Amino acid sequence: MLLLNQAKPTTSVNWSGFVFFAVFGGEGVKIRKILNNNVVVSDKDNQEVIVMGRGIAFNKRNGELIDEEKAEKVFTLEDADIIKKFKTLLADIPVEYMELSERVINYAKVHLGKKLNDSIYISLTDHLHFAIERYHDNIAIKNALLWETKHLYKEEFSVGMEALNMVFDQFNVILPEDEAAFIALHLVNAQLNEDMTNVMDMTKVIQDILTIVKYNFKMDFDEDSLSYYRFLTHLKFFAHRLVKGTHYTGQSEDDLLEVIKAKYPEAYRCSQKIKVFVDKQHGYELMEEEMLYLTIHIERVVKTTK
Repeated sequence: MLLLNQAKPTTSVNWSGFVFFAVFGGEGVKIRKILNNNVVVSDKDNQEVIVMGRGIAFNKRNGELIDEEKAEKVFTLEDADIIKKFKTLLADIPVEYMELSERVINYAKVHLGKKLNDSIYISLTDHLHFAIERYHDNIAIKNALLWETKHLYKEEFSVGMEALNMVFDQFNVILPEDEAAFIALHLVNAQLNEDMTNVMDMTKVIQDILTIVKYNFKMDFDEDSLSYYRFLTHLKFFAHRLVKGTHYTGQSEDDLLEVIKAKYPEAYRCSQKIKVFVDKQHGYELMEEEMLYLTIHIERVVKTTK
């Protein structure tokens, strides 16, 4: 996706015209389809382009030229499925929610420093709109993974909390922490390019494994330690493989595993408990390579905590 929506400069530059010129080079561009008063569809180099701006389609018809002075945002998308969903979303949801979502996404990109899949523009906008509608209807939905999300995805949850501030600033609506967790999971989903069900399944798997380790060694994790961060990162990738039904594809480390088993017997026994658990609960078999790295990470996180 090409998204031109930087902050307006403090100079007298006509920013709307600049955005339009940056994409279309000052050419006269016709409206191909009007989605609503604020959103139209056009073409650029045989590619569908969505142009947004308040009142951009007011008193306009298909085939007429777009008023570049009103063009505030220009989107080009490559995925045909995302284009279809995006157009449907923009036709049904007021532009204010798109602006809110974009502010959150831009903040997330800077704060997280990670690439987000284009689908986030659809899923997050839709969620924020629905969440605010539910607020006005006095319908509260509890997030069953609130605690896990706060602890496993701290950075994403922090973005979610900032998003709640943005919601209040723009709509004077106070949403609960549960919504910050939902937003965090949407951001995790956009990083992994997974559907929300898989992300929630992964979160539960990670928390279950952490609980096994915690109770096996009768300890609390030092969540600020580097070893915990590394362990958590490893578990995220492991849980991703589990829900996708794939396995680690590195070289065989049988000899090294024997060394690790002898050197870290308690950590290896804990790994065996995890192996039994995921096989019983998820029908997923831990391979030798996974057992090796799981044991190493468990040993490191336990050593750091003790």
